Amino acid sequence: MVRGLIGKLAGRSLSVAGKWQQQQLRRLYIHEYQGADLMSKHGINVPKGVAVGSVDEVKKAIRDVVVKSQILAGGRGLGTFKSGLQGGVHIVKADQVEDIAGKMLGQILVTKQTGPQGKIVSKFTLELAAHFHFLVKSVFILIHDILEISESFDAFSVSSLLIHSLVYLCEKLSLVNEMYFAITLDRNSAGPLIIACKIGGTSIEDLAEKHPELIVKVPIDVFTGITDEDAAKVVDGLSPKVADRNASIEQVKKLYELFVKCDCTLLEINPIAETFDKQLVAADAKLNFDDNAAFRQKEIFALRDPTQEDPREVAATKADLNYIGLDGEIGCMVNSAGLAMATMDIIKLHGGTPANFLDVGGNASEGQVVEAFKILTSDEKVKAILVNIFGGIMKCNVIASGIVNAAKQVQLKVPVIVRLEGTNVDLGKRILKVNLKSHLMKEILYLDDAAEKAVKALSSRNILTSLSVQIA
Repeated sequence: MVRGLIGKLAGRSLSVAGKWQQQQLRRLYIHEYQGADLMSKHGINVPKGVAVGSVDEVKKAIRDVVVKSQILAGGRGLGTFKSGLQGGVHIVKADQVEDIAGKMLGQILVTKQTGPQGKIVSKFTLELAAHFHFLVKSVFILIHDILEISESFDAFSVSSLLIHSLVYLCEKLSLVNEMYFAITLDRNSAGPLIIACKIGGTSIEDLAEKHPELIVKVPIDVFTGITDEDAAKVVDGLSPKVADRNASIEQVKKLYELFVKCDCTLLEINPIAETFDKQLVAADAKLNFDDNAAFRQKEIFALRDPTQEDPREVAATKADLNYIGLDGEIGCMVNSAGLAMATMDIIKLHGGTPANFLDVGGNASEGQVVEAFKILTSDEKVKAILVNIFGGIMKCNVIASGIVNAAKQVQLKVPVIVRLEGTNVDLGKRILKVNLKSHLMKEILYLDDAAEKAVKALSSRNILTSLSVQIA
C-alpha cells in the first residue's frame, strides 16, 4: 500500500497517448542488505548477513535457503522474470541454490511496481561487500574479492544481488508470525505516518483493498516526535503473538528515530516478524531517502546503485542538470521547471509525447547544454528535440553556442526545433544561423507554434538533414 501510494504521489507510471511512460523517482533507494545494515546500526533487530563474491560461494550454504532477487521495487515474490521464471523469491535446497540464483542474476524481473519494462537484477560495487562484511566480521573473512564463508552458520537467506557477482547471504530465521510495518510521509497530517498490519509477508496493496479494516494508521506529530502511546498503538496494530510488548514498543521507536535522523521518505518492512525467542525482527528492509538531504547524509548516498537507475538521469546528475526520463518521442530542453511543464503539456496537446523533463536552470554553461544534448540524443526513442528558452538570467546566446558545440560533438540524426526569447535573443539566433547554416529557419514567436513544429517533425524526418535546426 505504501509503495503504491508513494508511486502515485511521486513516481507516477503514466499511460500517455496509449503508451506506457515511466517517470523516475527523485529520491534515493538502497538495497535490502544495505537497509538491514543501517537498521542494525540503529539498534533494530535484523537477521545476520553478509554480501559474498560469487554464485559459486552460495554452494557453501547449509540446509534450506531463501533465494531473493534484489531490485529497487516491491512485489518481488509475486513477480515474473522476462525469461519465464516465476517469482523473485524461492525457498530451495542448498544444492539447488546455484541453479536458481543463476537464473535470476542479470535477468529482468517484472513486478506490480516496476511497470512492464521491469528491473534487472543488476551489478554494483565490491566495496559494499567489504562494508557489509564489517558488520558480520566474526562470521565471515574477506580476502580481496573472495569471501570465505564460516561453517558456523547452519542456514542462510540468499538474496541474489549481482554486484560484480555479489550475492547477499543472511540468516534464515524460524518465524512465529509475519506482520507489516511502514513509515511514510502523509500530506493529510503533514508529517510521518506509521502503518501497521497484523498480516504481512504478502501483497499489502491487495490486503488493503480487500480488508482495509486490518490497516492501522498512526500519525506522528513531527514536532513532538513519537511517544510511548503512539508506539503502543502501532504494536497493537501489529498484534504480536509472542514478542515482548515493551521490547516491541522500543523497536518501533527506534525505527521512527531512524526514519527521522536519516531523512527517509519511506521505511517499509514486509514482513516484520516474531521469532521463537520472542523478538520483533525486521525480516525485510526497504528504505528511501530524500534527495534534498544528500548534503548531510553523505554515507547513505554513497550507497546509491546507478545500475538500478535510468542511465540518462545518472548522466544528468553528473552534469548538474534537472532531468526526469519519460518514454515519449520528443526530447525537451527548457530553462525553469514551470516552463518545462508547460512545454510538455503543449506537446501533448498537439498529439505528441514528451521524452523527458529537462530543466537546464538559469545559469547553465555551454558545456551543460552540450551534455544535455548528449543525454537527449542517447535516447533511441527520441525522434525530435524541442528547445524552449525564455532568457532572463539564462542568456540565449549561451544556449545557442551550446547547441552549435553539441552539433559538432554529437551526431544529430533528429530534427531540432529551437524557440529563443529574452536576453540576447538576436545574438543567439544569429549564432545558430551562421554556424548551422540551416535552410529551415522561420521566425515564430509562440511556444504553440514551436510545439506544433516538433510534433509535425516526427512524421517528416525523411526530408530533414541531420543538422537541420528550425528556429521558432
